[in-house]
Amino acid sequence: MEKENDNTGSYVKELCTETFVFPLVFIAFFALFASRMGLANTINTVMNTAYRLLIDTVLYITAVCVMMGAVSSLLAEFGFVSLANKLLQPLMRPVFRMPGAAALGVVTTFLSDNPAILTLTEDRRFRRYFRKYQFPALTNLGTAFGMGMIVCTYMYSLSPLMGRSLGAAVLIGLLGAVIGSVVSTRIMLVFTKKYYGEEADEEFIGEGESPVPENMRPVRHGGIGSRIMSSILDGGKAGVRMGISIVPGVLVICTIVMMLIDGPSASGEYTGAAYEGIRLLPYLASKIDFILKPLFGFSSPEAIGIPVTALGAAGAALSMTQTLVRKSLADPSDIAVFTAMCMCWSGYLSTHASMMDSLNCKPLIGKAILSHTAGGLCAGIAAHWLYVLFTLF
Repeated sequence: MEKENDNTGSYVKELCTETFVFPLVFIAFFALFASRMGLANTINTVMNTAYRLLIDTVLYITAVCVMMGAVSSLLAEFGFVSLANKLLQPLMRPVFRMPGAAALGVVTTFLSDNPAILTLTEDRRFRRYFRKYQFPALTNLGTAFGMGMIVCTYMYSLSPLMGRSLGAAVLIGLLGAVIGSVVSTRIMLVFTKKYYGEEADEEFIGEGESPVPENMRPVRHGGIGSRIMSSILDGGKAGVRMGISIVPGVLVICTIVMMLIDGPSASGEYTGAAYEGIRLLPYLASKIDFILKPLFGFSSPEAIGIPVTALGAAGAALSMTQTLVRKSLADPSDIAVFTAMCMCWSGYLSTHASMMDSLNCKPLIGKAILSHTAGGLCAGIAAHWLYVLFTLF
């Protein structure tokens, strides 16, 4: 029987069922990798993958967070967020059930990556436009557009390899991602409104903050130059905090996901290098190809590897796309689906937990992942059938 604990959550008996079950589950999960890769290679791959993620991914994301934090702080300080809220309210409110200011998060993540929206959430000039139940849904909204510019540009750059322009396929894929973002965000809002209950419609106010008077916005003290410098530095500091806060989630979760997705090295042997794995997720996906084919229209069984890989890292999925195109295993319809799902999902399994943790919404992590899974699937299905309709005219 659990007892409440003000500091850590609750108390349970020192020795209970989970005390004996969890070690068995943990050992079995570790043995799943060791039986294929070898114990030494498994350990080395875990460490090398975590290191490469830290150097190649986390530091890059931290740099993005710092720069976007400075930019977003400037935009908030001089009223651009307020203007965006006024202008885009008629669009964002009925479509996403979010305030107009959320559109700035869409632009920020589209130009960079999922965690970039966290730098906006650190600024109370941005937070004040949201209700309590709307704030956690920013994770889903931002992730649905994460790496959008990179994904669309890369997919279009494959036109010479495909032998035809992929502009229409990429645009349809972008539209599919928008549809997926609406589905993901609105499902998440159902969960958050239920979670916050009677407090759902209260204004989101951080600790130590006071409500902002109606039709007013807060600004920093000093002249124009002082406010510019303060905005840049404060926004940059917020970016550093966000970059550090996502380290555990990215390193631990993404390492596991990548090892479940990737296979052995190019030589076909396990060497203990980074990004090796047992390819369990693609194998399981291939078993339900009879369901996936009519929904997504994949032209080859190998195509399922792209969205599955996008679960963990959109960048890795993009690199795989080029390989499929070179081998003539993907057509323009596939490119539309790849664009939609790579952009909408954009590695959400490896970032959602850390992003929700940064927003102090740990209890809603599972709901956020469930909502975004549905959104990504809808994005791919929508892109496929939109491309089918496009080819009819």
